Amino acid sequence: MSLLRARFSVCGRVQGVGYRYFAFHHAVDLGLSGWVRNCYDGTVEGVVEGPGERVQQFLSLCRQGPRWARVEGVEVRYEEPRGEKGFKIVRDSCFSGSAD
Repeated sequence: MSLLRARFSVCGRVQGVGYRYFAFHHAVDLGLSGWVRNCYDGTVEGVVEGPGERVQQFLSLCRQGPRWARVEGVEVRYEEPRGEKGFKIVRDSCFSGSAD
């Protein structure tokens, strides 16, 4: 089973609608690791890592978002897996750096 790591950024109406909790619960349900956070520019970004098929499933769910969100786009960049453990919601908003 090959591991995949994806850094994603979601734009649209994705803050104040439960998007981070949506991502958190789906990641945990799929057994994935990583993190998600709000950014000052109104986007939500994160990293997800795990079996390739489950990561793709998660990214597909991210394109839909929770009920009150309006997802306009999801950018994905694949990286080398780093062995993330657990999935968390990062409370600090991002600038242009990374949470990891």
